[in-house]
Amino acid sequence: MFSLSQATHASKAAQYDDLLQQARALIADENDFIANAANFSSLVYHTLPDLNWAGFYLFDGAELVVGPFQGKPACVRIALGRGVCGTAARERRTQVVPDVHAFPGHIACDSASRSEIVVPLVASDGTLIGVWDVDSPVPNRFDDEDALGMEALCTAFVALAWSGRAKR
Repeated sequence: MFSLSQATHASKAAQYDDLLQQARALIADENDFIANAANFSSLVYHTLPDLNWAGFYLFDGAELVVGPFQGKPACVRIALGRGVCGTAARERRTQVVPDVHAFPGHIACDSASRSEIVVPLVASDGTLIGVWDVDSPVPNRFDDEDALGMEALCTAFVALAWSGRAKR
């Protein structure tokens, strides 16, 4: 059985370091990508404060398709370049959006979302896997420290769950 660790942290960086260790332990011995993505989503959603959605959009070769997530039902398909997720996928660059209503072309899947961070997931050979998307009902919830923390989480996730593992 896995137990979530929600200790009080001295800093946001320490919180992400702890979360990274939990994520590695959670997915290290499982080789099914979907199972790992589901557990990773749950871990982040239930560990970090002030989130209302955390999950994956997976690239099917043409567009992003919703994958494992935690939160309210989501938009199913997103074109590359559209919204925050599509922009992160096309540019292959993390998007930190303090106010989703100010982001041109934002796709409002959950009207409660006010800020968002999206990290592109890219395999070691440069192949786009998809994006990791996290929303918050709190404006300005995410900053550069969150970007670094989320990028480290996603790098570990791709290394453990994608590279050399079973994929569906």
